[in-house]
Amino acid sequence: MVFAHDAVHALTAVADLVNTGPAAAGADRLDGLPALRAFTVRNRIGGAAPLTDADVAAARALRDRFHAVFRAADAAAAVPVVNEIVGRVRPAPRLTDHDGHPWHVHFSAPGAPLGEWLAADCGMALAHVVAAGELERLRGCAAPGCERVLVDLSRNRCRRYCDSRTCGNRLHVAAYRARRREAAS
Repeated sequence: MVFAHDAVHALTAVADLVNTGPAAAGADRLDGLPALRAFTVRNRIGGAAPLTDADVAAARALRDRFHAVFRAADAAAAVPVVNEIVGRVRPAPRLTDHDGHPWHVHFSAPGAPLGEWLAADCGMALAHVVAAGELERLRGCAAPGCERVLVDLSRNRCRRYCDSRTCGNRLHVAAYRARRREAAS
């Protein structure tokens, strides 16, 4: 299934938000307003109300709910979580063609708090993934020890690593070195 650019944008933001969570031995990377501002800039999230400390708390709470969707074993487990996310906001669907993109639907009202934007737009993107039977596109990184998540938007659903330049490359180099050691012995 090919997702529209707005769904891809929202799904990318969801994965990035989930990946700000504390890793096994690491700190929470969404530790205040500066980190939340960096997240919104990195994900080109505009049109939300000015950020406050309440937005940090809302983003953290949504991060945990979004992560639950990635961990869901099947659609039956994901549906209640997605419904709870989108059920907490009053969507305000509207057509827009901003930034040179063709007409698409936004589900949050202009100027809504960031938590509402995330719940409405990102929650609806997750709902579309589940409704399309594409939940397997939401997964954890296959690299041992990596706890990050990814959205596999490839046509053949073959993406395995959160970042091919770090996790993927590290595993490929380790496999190469193991083969070289084996060949040398």
